[in-house]
Amino acid sequence: MTTVLTARSTPVGARGALLVIEHLWTWYRRNWRATVVSSVLQPLLMLLAFGMAFGSLVRPSEVTGNVPYLVFLAPGLLAMAAVQIAASESSYPVLSGFKWSRIYHAMTAAPLSAAQLVGGQLGWIGLRMLFSGAAYLAVIALFGGVQGIGAIGSLVFAVLCGLSVSAPIVALAATVDNEGTTFSAVFRFVILPMTLFAGTFFPVSQLPAVVRPLAWISPLWHGTELTRGAALGTLRLLPAVGHVAYLSALLAIGAALAVWRFRRRLYP
Repeated sequence: MTTVLTARSTPVGARGALLVIEHLWTWYRRNWRATVVSSVLQPLLMLLAFGMAFGSLVRPSEVTGNVPYLVFLAPGLLAMAAVQIAASESSYPVLSGFKWSRIYHAMTAAPLSAAQLVGGQLGWIGLRMLFSGAAYLAVIALFGGVQGIGAIGSLVFAVLCGLSVSAPIVALAATVDNEGTTFSAVFRFVILPMTLFAGTFFPVSQLPAVVRPLAWISPLWHGTELTRGAALGTLRLLPAVGHVAYLSALLAIGAALAVWRFRRRLYP
């Protein structure tokens, strides 16, 4: 891929980002089997365990939106899976581009700008979430977890949620040299609590009032509200605008920080 890039004239604008996506797709189509468990099978197993096994004990009520627990849980797991894919793809693979494979250094010889590298990296992560989410929706539809066309909106919102998490982690990955403690802390103290207490498995209203604000600042809570609202047809305009604005702001700030860190690291 590096040879192809250096043989061309300087990529302009979005074309440079597309070249980065092309490189990442070329690698992924040869190694996609290694990601099947984490990106598709894991959320499906959780759906079967919680949505069908445990969910058979939960009766439809106001807490679940008066729908079966499986239907209530499915869009939340879609958002959760997107966040987990985003965190995974934004941490070690990005650091590898600087430290181990050094592919970013090779790409700058094309030359590609820092904005194009970040745009291509985030664009690819978005596509990864889109592919995995579509496969997830196709399977859960067979189990009765999809009620209508709103599931497509859920997929779009899940990707936005994942990107709002991905961009800040990409910026972090472009900063660190020692991955051992940094990424472990992110996964243990940010991603894991977020998946447990952001409304995926039960409404945040069931949490003690003192800890609810911690859930409200979580990107996953906003993503879950959007995906669940779209899937169940209960999404209202003003709350939806607020959720989208919050996630978009996180994405924009994270992307700006990532461009800054890429530029500092690649063009000292």
